[in-house]
Amino acid sequence: MFLLHPLLQISVLLDAVSASPTDDNVLRAGHGEHGEPGHEEPHKDSYSTFASEFLESRYLSDEGYPFPAAPPVDPFARIKVSDCGITKGCIRYGKPGCDAETCDYFLSFRRIGTDVEFEMSADTDGWVAVGFSSDKKMGGDDVMGCVHDDNGRVRIHHFYNVGQWAKEIKRNPARDEEGIFENNRVTCRFKRPLHVPREETLVDLHLSWYYLFAWGPAIQGSITRHDIDSPPVSDRMISIYKYEDIFMPATAYQTFSSPFCLLLIVALTFYLLMGTP
Repeated sequence: MFLLHPLLQISVLLDAVSASPTDDNVLRAGHGEHGEPGHEEPHKDSYSTFASEFLESRYLSDEGYPFPAAPPVDPFARIKVSDCGITKGCIRYGKPGCDAETCDYFLSFRRIGTDVEFEMSADTDGWVAVGFSSDKKMGGDDVMGCVHDDNGRVRIHHFYNVGQWAKEIKRNPARDEEGIFENNRVTCRFKRPLHVPREETLVDLHLSWYYLFAWGPAIQGSITRHDIDSPPVSDRMISIYKYEDIFMPATAYQTFSSPFCLLLIVALTFYLLMGTP
């Protein structure tokens, strides 16, 4: 009697299992049930069989049905200006009669439960923002901005104005954010809590504030200086509880409205009509 090397023993056992008489394929491939030569069948690729079985178990549900495809992403809902002054407050800056897709700058807000939903849009390929200020000057302001990055995404950021530049704040109160860059416009929508404990970089929207409006270019997802030297500011404090449709003409569409300017226009008109003596 002699002993086989352990590796040879394993090989013999595997051969014995693979050639078990209970395997109908082996009987058909070798000899018939009575020892007669059988008809051989093509050899099956064990790896491909395993792979197909794995894929079936991976992509089929417990009932054997394919898993449904992921639902499509909802497209960005257009801003409805017909609701301005009715179910939401709006501020438009630009040409008279402009809307969310044609104004130089557009902002809307409305209360939803304990949140305020903001919509912003501006004629820019970089960023658009709104600031909440206790005065009409830039500095010490809570700012929410929508930034178009190099990957084509629009993300909502939280800033705090330090002097004439904006510092990004890690604590971002925005949620349910969405945005789009289309037709050379940055447009976004997000929610923010209405009432929060007031701190330096985060104001309580339950109170009224002057609103600062700004937009400009971005470099690699980082904001740069705003497009115009003196960004528009609301002429009075805005209450989140009062829905108005406010129009602010852009500089190109502003007219002389001060009493002195009107008096000057009247004097010049009278002088031209009367002529010189």
